[in-house]
Amino acid sequence: MTTSETSTGVEIDITEILSRIPHRYPFLLVDRAEDFKPSESIVGVKCVTFNEPFFEGHFPGYPVMPGVLIVEALAQTGAILMSKSLNIDIAGKVIYFMSIDGVRFRSPVRPGDVLKLHVEVTRARGDIFKFKGVARVNGKVAAEAEFAAMSADVGR
Repeated sequence: MTTSETSTGVEIDITEILSRIPHRYPFLLVDRAEDFKPSESIVGVKCVTFNEPFFEGHFPGYPVMPGVLIVEALAQTGAILMSKSLNIDIAGKVIYFMSIDGVRFRSPVRPGDVLKLHVEVTRARGDIFKFKGVARVNGKVAAEAEFAAMSADVGR
């Protein structure tokens, strides 16, 4: 796994992301992560391209990333934060999305945008984490939500 310390925290590349969460194309929605602070916060990065499979139907002539996938990208970023904080082996554990509250969509995300997924832990107790997530493009809020996830044994 490749990580490097920066002045703001740890960076996580795609190789480590693939070892931390089970998501794969076309459903992997985080390209890299920055500023990882164990059990505190992380910033996921999704480089949105016109080649995303959902743009074919959402919307022809004016492609917009579906809001539900922006929320999923926030959740995947939270799962990376949990997996690295708890040092989870994905061969034996899975991280499940538990709840979502207060979702707001503020601005469309379009091809060419770099989506920054700011996720912070608001509460952690054992294998359950609660988060606040804000998705931004060029500093402008695209979406925000509060959500929770839990780690459980595979097959549970």
